[in-house]
Amino acid sequence: MPRLQSAPPGPVAEPSNQGRLQLIANIQRELARKGFYDGPADGIWGAKTDTAVRDFIQVAGLKANPEASDGLLRAIAASNVKPSSAGAASTALPADAIAKLISPSKRVTAVQRALTDFGYGQIKPTGVVDPETRAAVEKFERDHRLPVTGQISDRLVRDLAGMTGRPLE
Repeated sequence: MPRLQSAPPGPVAEPSNQGRLQLIANIQRELARKGFYDGPADGIWGAKTDTAVRDFIQVAGLKANPEASDGLLRAIAASNVKPSSAGAASTALPADAIAKLISPSKRVTAVQRALTDFGYGQIKPTGVVDPETRAAVEKFERDHRLPVTGQISDRLVRDLAGMTGRPLE
C-alpha cells in the first residue's frame, strides 16, 4: 500500500491558526473536487471533513493518519481515486444484516434523548439500545402502565412523542 511521506525529524514549527485554517480549506476543496466532500470549504475540521478524509484514505489504500497535513493535501491532489458509489455497492453486495442490526438508529437516538429529557435516566444518545436504555424504557413503561418489555415499540414512541409535543422520528 502507498504511504504518505512524513516530514523529516527535527524541530517542527507549529503552523499559525490562519495557516491551519487555509490548509484544511484546501483539503476540503480537493476532497470536493474528487467527490468525497460536499460541505463548505470553511477550514473547520468537523465530522463531515473527517469522514471525507477517512473515506479518501480507505479508497486510496493509504496508510495515513486522518489529520490535516501538507502530505495529505498532496496525496489527495495527486490521486485519481473516486468515492465508491453507494448505489453500485448496494446492488453488487448483499446487505449486511449484522451491520444493519448494530448500526445507530435515529429512532433510538430520539427515544434516548426524550427519556433523558423526562428524567428516565442519564442515557447517552448513541442510537444503540444498551442496558441503560432498556432500564429507562422499562421505567417509562411501568410509570405509564404499559406492558413492561424494555423494547422500543411503536406505542412507546407515540406516547413519548405525545409528551414532547413533537414527532420523535
